[in-house]
Amino acid sequence: MKLLHTADWQIGRVYSQFDSGDGAQLSAARVDAVARIAELAVRHEVDAVVVAGDVFDSQAPREKAVVRLFEAMRGFAGPWVLLPGNHDAALAESVWTLARRLNAVPANVHLGLTPETLHVAGAAGAKIAVLPAPLTQRHTHLDLTAWFDDAQTDADAFRIGVAHGSVEGWLPEAADAQNPIAADRAQRARLDYLALGDWHGKLQVNERTWYSGTPEPERFRANDPGFALLVEIASPGATPNVTPVSVGRYRWVTLSLDVGDARDAQRAVDALAGVDSSTVAEVHLTGSCDLAWQERLQSALAAAENKAAALAVRVNDLRLAPTEADLRSLQADGFLGEVLDTLKVQLASTGDEAETARDALLHLARIQRELGAVPSETAP
Repeated sequence: MKLLHTADWQIGRVYSQFDSGDGAQLSAARVDAVARIAELAVRHEVDAVVVAGDVFDSQAPREKAVVRLFEAMRGFAGPWVLLPGNHDAALAESVWTLARRLNAVPANVHLGLTPETLHVAGAAGAKIAVLPAPLTQRHTHLDLTAWFDDAQTDADAFRIGVAHGSVEGWLPEAADAQNPIAADRAQRARLDYLALGDWHGKLQVNERTWYSGTPEPERFRANDPGFALLVEIASPGATPNVTPVSVGRYRWVTLSLDVGDARDAQRAVDALAGVDSSTVAEVHLTGSCDLAWQERLQSALAAAENKAAALAVRVNDLRLAPTEADLRSLQADGFLGEVLDTLKVQLASTGDEAETARDALLHLARIQRELGAVPSETAP
């Protein structure tokens, strides 16, 4: 038997931390990832695709998002098994009842909304008994996989558990408090494989228990997202062979750029130049530099923002530390001269006042250079 294990699609996720256009593009990428999973299922001739929870990001996505999701799944005509997670729990009125009301769920999609065995005929002929552990509320302190131990299935069927939660003792403490799953559940319940969701990175718990992670990265965390897992089992009881398959389109990176001298500043410019259309970046700028490097860094930052899929400056503590030559180059008389003197004083302060002074001085330097008032040799 071969199956694709995936989870945490989070369809309908909103990326409010970015520009609205960039956020919409990232949301659409999640549906695109599902279409790529369907293509992988066909290419690898799998028996089924198992989705271990959080198919949707909330209980109230746009109806269009629900319909588009199931349309993206049509690329694989074999069986899909979808499990409710904590974001899309199987409530009395939920996103799942909405999907059915819209007649959006195809006949080849099995919804694991209750803790009952799903008998699935694999696309390549395998006989599969899927044991789902759906969340019927967002959080629980009970192990919903406990019923797997006593579930009766045919001896010639592959026995596959699907759950969404935290394997006890395996995840960071903050992520290990709710929706617990026993670490030895696969062994105790005689499972051929236990497909897990909730942890958004790829993670092996034991030879029969894996988190697939989210197929499309969606946060700045180095926990190995962006995969689906190809699971191959020779016969019931055999040890699974699990192969991660890359799915994600975007890479999420944090650029921590600390500037202390010209060499640091050049490294920061080079790092920003490495941003491309596949990059979602958050930028932390710290340190200090002179007027010429400030201008170069601001230009590099603007160029990176235009090239990136999405970019946000999370920290901007880069202080302008003009040299005497910088200050002499900024010549002004009358009222503008008084403003310039005030900005030089404010530059030595902290907080918003210093940032405003820095930006104003940069604008002034740029204007004077364009007008030819600043000697060309001071330009970088």
